[in-house]
Amino acid sequence: MKKNILKKISEFETVIIHRHVRPDPDAIGSQAGLKELILHHFPDKRVFLAGEGEESLEFLTKMDEIDDLEFENALIIVCDTANTERIDDDRYKKGSFLIKIDHHPNMDEYGDLNWVDTEASSTSEMICELFHDGEGKTFPDEGSRLLYAGIVGDTGRFRFPNTTERTFYWAAKLIKANFNAADLYDSMYETSLPLMRLEGYVLSEVEMRESGAAVVFLTEEILNKYGVSSQEASGIVNAFSTLKGIKAWVFFVEEPDVIRVRLRSKGPEIHKLAGRYNGGGHPMASGASITTWEEAKLFIKDLDEVCSTYTS
Repeated sequence: MKKNILKKISEFETVIIHRHVRPDPDAIGSQAGLKELILHHFPDKRVFLAGEGEESLEFLTKMDEIDDLEFENALIIVCDTANTERIDDDRYKKGSFLIKIDHHPNMDEYGDLNWVDTEASSTSEMICELFHDGEGKTFPDEGSRLLYAGIVGDTGRFRFPNTTERTFYWAAKLIKANFNAADLYDSMYETSLPLMRLEGYVLSEVEMRESGAAVVFLTEEILNKYGVSSQEASGIVNAFSTLKGIKAWVFFVEEPDVIRVRLRSKGPEIHKLAGRYNGGGHPMASGASITTWEEAKLFIKDLDEVCSTYTS
């Protein structure tokens, strides 16, 4: 599959790389890291990053302005996106050939080529393998910085169970490049005063249930009170992950037209539950969306059942 993907990249003059809406460091890191590696190996190609900009991640890179005409006869690569509904910028449909590269469970097998590896810690880790330079070789500096950020983001600084020997292997190769890892960590984990105060609210209001599930409600009123956006609030989803006895936890984050469900676990597989509520993701980290607080009660009931029946 990797050879087939590289062959397709070599055949096209223009490559446009997409990722999912509401991006995280792995989405941006794999997308932009792939761009840097393509240009490193194929300097004459024209490579663009598609999608809405995300201000909180602009320390990694900014998206490109792309004319509609560029999509004609272009190779489209979508990184870190499990289903077509979450692809940022639906002009991906205008391309000549579509490749999916992702590490989420393959619920939506879209694309002319479909490379999914659920054993990978991140899509950034997969991009490293796509352009493996061989022993003793290094990646370009900027590509290394971006891919390292993606791996760090999706492994929670190498703390999550998806961190493997393979993950450390690629991190070790990337860290040899000329970039400041300390500055990168500072940018990734810098916290604003409003967000820190919201985290204090979350720690005081979290509901711990008998099942081992924990629940937090962040209404629009609360977000407005603390001056934090729903996207920024995602940065504290692991605020109480070390709580004794916790099995899984959910943040309900209200937006004008939807309630975002941010779901995490320390054991029970929760991606199938997310899938029943217009979502999906990893067994230990998933997301979903609901429309009413009554639906939130049903979700909590289902999460209680998942946690109650789980045995380590």
